[in-house]
This record gives sequence, structure tokens and C-alpha cells, in this order.
Amino acid sequence: MPNSRKPRHRVKIGVFDSGVGGLTVLRALLDRIPDADYLYFGDTARLPYGSKSAATVAHYAVGAVRYLQEQGAELLVIACNTATALALDEIKAAAGVEVIGVVEPGAEAAAAASRKRKVVVIGTDATIRSHAYRRALEARKVAVREKACPLFVPLVEEGWVEHPVTEQVAKIYLSEAFSPEVHSDDMPDADVLLLGCTHYPLIKPLLRRVAPEPVAIVDSAESTALDVARQLQIESLSSSTRSERRGVPQLKFFATDSAEKFRIMGTRFLGLPVEDVVHVDLKE
Repeated sequence: MPNSRKPRHRVKIGVFDSGVGGLTVLRALLDRIPDADYLYFGDTARLPYGSKSAATVAHYAVGAVRYLQEQGAELLVIACNTATALALDEIKAAAGVEVIGVVEPGAEAAAAASRKRKVVVIGTDATIRSHAYRRALEARKVAVREKACPLFVPLVEEGWVEHPVTEQVAKIYLSEAFSPEVHSDDMPDADVLLLGCTHYPLIKPLLRRVAPEPVAIVDSAESTALDVARQLQIESLSSSTRSERRGVPQLKFFATDSAEKFRIMGTRFLGLPVEDVVHVDLKE
């Protein structure tokens, strides 16, 4: 059982994503573990990962997490669903510290939320093709339907989180995901929608409007933050206690593309000013 002992020093947590989407995970970590410091690496020059091969994703991700360790990361969070789905084993093998991905925590939260044991998962092409969420959910005795939604990431990055085009695209995707007419399985009444991409929390209000009314929406950011807290043996805090104990975490960001572009877009994803951004040119 987790106890209330805090780390003896301010632990430095490295968070990796292919771009800015993982900042939704960092936001949950900041809320849950304000007494840590954070290093965030966004591989913005080489995104999207969702259309790349597993070997390429593993190569890019391993280089990024090694860089985070060189900067002092003592625990690594793979906030990228695609990298977690395709390359978590390779990342763990290359890392010298504990590594936590987003798939298992997300699957655990979805399984806990589903009374009917039936879940629809949406994500990038690569994440869906990997069937990582399917395996994780089926291991928990949950029936799964998967739906790739490749247009959501560019729409979110365009800032179209409440745009009519995004809503229309969402209606098409979710209609296909939940409609029994386009599937041969026996689960037309799934009661949970699992967001298998870190960009998708930004359109959660829109998805809530479009999804069937009884469906609960789960994303893995909060459950991943809880997993990290357990790993660090930090007591799970109530919102009021977190507010009382909130520290002043140091945040440092690394991006492989324009630092200025990362600042602008990152502020939107994180909900906080993104200031200390360092451009990194990883060798191929």
C-alpha cells in the first residue's frame, strides 16, 4: 500500500512525447505531484509518430529518453501513446531508471469505469494497429472495440478544439466507433470511451457532446499521474491537500523543432506559461 512518505529530495521526472500532446500528462503530474521537478522532451521535428514504423518510433524514443537521463531524470514517463504502444519494451531496456507508460494506467482506469465491461478505444493509426490497449483491456476481462481517428491530432494542433469541422469529424468517427451496423462484434452498448492519444483531452468537451449520452470518457493522464505517485510512494492527496502543499516545481522543456512554436502551442496544452524551452538537435 502507498504510504505518506515523500521523497527525501525533489525528484526530477522526465516526460517524453512526440510533440506537445504529452503536456496534458504533465499537467496531471503537476496537479498530483507538485513537489517534484520536471523535464519535458517533445520530439516536435519528427512528429507525427503515429504514421511511423515501430522500429523508427523505438529509435527516436530511446534517443530522447537517454537525453532526459543525461539531464538528470530519475524517473521517466512515456506520455506518448504511440511510443508506449510500439516501443515500451525497448525504452525500458535502454533506460537506467523506472519507466511508466500511459497504456496500462489508461486501460486500468477504463476497466474500472466500465460496468458493462465493454470499452471503445480511439487513437492514432499506429496506436490502434498495435492493439496495445486491446491487449491491456482484454487482460482485464473487458471487451474492446478500436477506432483510429487520424484527423484529430492535426485539428487539435491547429487550435480547432471547438471548430465545426472538428465536431463533424468527431460525429463521423464516433458514429462508426459505436454503431453496431459497421461491426461484427456483440458490443453495441459499450459504456466507456477511452482516449488513447494525449491530444484528445483538449477536445473532451466536444467528444462529450458527440458521444452517446451514457458513455463515460476516460483519458490516461490522471491515472498515469497516480501510477507515478505510487511509484514514488507519495500519498494520493485530495484536491484541497494538494492546494495546501503545492510547491514550486522547476519546469524545463526540450524541443527538436522551433522553441518559439513550442512555447506558443505548449502553453495551450499545458494551461500554464511555457517559458524555459531549449532547442535540441539529436543525432540520427
